Amino acid sequence: MSLKAIAAALGLSVTTVSRALNGYQDVAQETRIRIEEEAQRRGYRANAAARRLKTGRANAVGLLYPIGTSPLSDGHFSEMLLALDQRLAHHEIDLLLLADKPQSQPFLTRLLRSRAVDAIVVTHITPQDKRLSTLLQTDLRFLALGRSDLPPRYAWFDVDHAAGSQLAVGYCLSQGKGQIAWLGSNETRTGVRDRRQGYLDALGTATPYAQAAVPATRRAGYQQTCAWLAQQNPPDAIITDCGPLAEGAVVALQQAGRAEGDHAIMLIGWDGLPRDAILDYPLITIRQAAQQQVGEQLAKMMLQLLNGTPPPQLQTLWQPWLQLPA
Repeated sequence: MSLKAIAAALGLSVTTVSRALNGYQDVAQETRIRIEEEAQRRGYRANAAARRLKTGRANAVGLLYPIGTSPLSDGHFSEMLLALDQRLAHHEIDLLLLADKPQSQPFLTRLLRSRAVDAIVVTHITPQDKRLSTLLQTDLRFLALGRSDLPPRYAWFDVDHAAGSQLAVGYCLSQGKGQIAWLGSNETRTGVRDRRQGYLDALGTATPYAQAAVPATRRAGYQQTCAWLAQQNPPDAIITDCGPLAEGAVVALQQAGRAEGDHAIMLIGWDGLPRDAILDYPLITIRQAAQQQVGEQLAKMMLQLLNGTPPPQLQTLWQPWLQLPA
């Protein structure tokens, strides 16, 4: 299928069609969309090598994934990656996974020099994220999956973590549960901090029953819950900030006979139980959008970023909700 056929169908010049499909920025956004839709409908595929030579683009987006965090095989994260990759592939853009080492600044410097990618997605954002500080001093386009405390001059996508925890505390209080324990991970991500802060803010002037910051594992969730249950005055509700901690808590509650019945301890968890959870438990869940939707939203924002949308105009905050067992 030739460019002439697309141009004739849309009443445009071949030059306009060519420049739109090859990534030039001097074509109006509305016209570009019409051309891309018509090209896709006709099954047209531009020559990737020729496009690289004309535009200077690598036609690739990198995703920084810190070493030592939850594995890529995690069901939630892998679903997001798949959706992001598929949507970018529709635009002939490859998604490259980049191992994010603890000392990332030299790595980012080499990445900038190589021009191996046109932009990057930065994950696992921390409050004073050095990676973002470095990138803000360069012209490399980037999209943060999460927010930091740095000046908001960059593109980001995030969920309102504080609001989700506030929903959970509010529900506990409405059910007469006043001794609410917080079972959280010890990760340094901003989202982890904000989930804990939402819990504290929702309690207001009330003294928290107990707070824990432990590794985000089933074992740690089990051990901490057992320790609370062994106290003379255990909590009447527990809120966890991730699935593995929730599953560990479920095991401890079931072993102690506190998972159901008149003496049951209410359990609320962010994102529910892991997909590979051994136990089936009617967990009250703080939900956020499906990971496929997150991946598609990231791809949409990345394409806008690559097409010249100013980063401060690409800042999206989605709201969580509380899901009760059926």
